[in-house]
Amino acid sequence: MSAQPDGPYGPLIPFPELTPDALRAAVARIAPSRVPALTQHLFEATTNAQQTQSLAPLRAFVHSWAVFVAIERIPQRAARLRELERIVDAGDVDPTDAIDEIRRIRETAEAEAGL
Repeated sequence: MSAQPDGPYGPLIPFPELTPDALRAAVARIAPSRVPALTQHLFEATTNAQQTQSLAPLRAFVHSWAVFVAIERIPQRAARLRELERIVDAGDVDPTDAIDEIRRIRETAEAEAGL
């Protein structure tokens, strides 16, 4: 895991290496209830990679879970994303601004993960 600054609003954990084991360990620390979903996704990605003889499913797995970790390791960012998703799902207001902010959060997370 790479070093990251700590502080009251900083990350809960350093960003992990982009390997299935490191991502699983990170998810176990920051969102243990999501480990079964990660495990299932890894199983499906491995199976698909074998069947298609392509690494693309494994790359998609790493991408998906690296973004998840990048978002969830910073509680304020994760809470804001959930709030924005509720706004979009509710359909009470024009979701354009919320969708734009969701996109920015995900882009920031991808950049932090080096994706």
